[in-house]
Amino acid sequence: MGRFEAKTDEHAGHVRVTLAGDCDLAVRDQLHTVLADALGSSPVVVVDLGAVEFLDSSGVHALIVAHHAARARGGRVTVVNATGAVASVLDITGVAELLGPQDVPAPPEQARADG
Repeated sequence: MGRFEAKTDEHAGHVRVTLAGDCDLAVRDQLHTVLADALGSSPVVVVDLGAVEFLDSSGVHALIVAHHAARARGGRVTVVNATGAVASVLDITGVAELLGPQDVPAPPEQARADG
């Protein structure tokens, strides 16, 4: 079994969930809980997949469930920084287009560097 980590940071106007490791059946319930908790804090959730090494249908399902929950509340879930096989899975399933960036707030350290 691979490792899985989730870090949630609240920012003005959104919550950023940074995931790392494997998002698969073994962590399905934990992933659903992390995303639901984030949506409980803000209707806008940015999910950073930059450190995710593996994403299976359980991970995709969690993102779609979160998407529907956010939409029901007038919010949005956006995925960013997917690379390699994870980006391919999102592209093939259509999730990349569905949850792709649309005016996504930058992390605070990047916003300061750009400004």
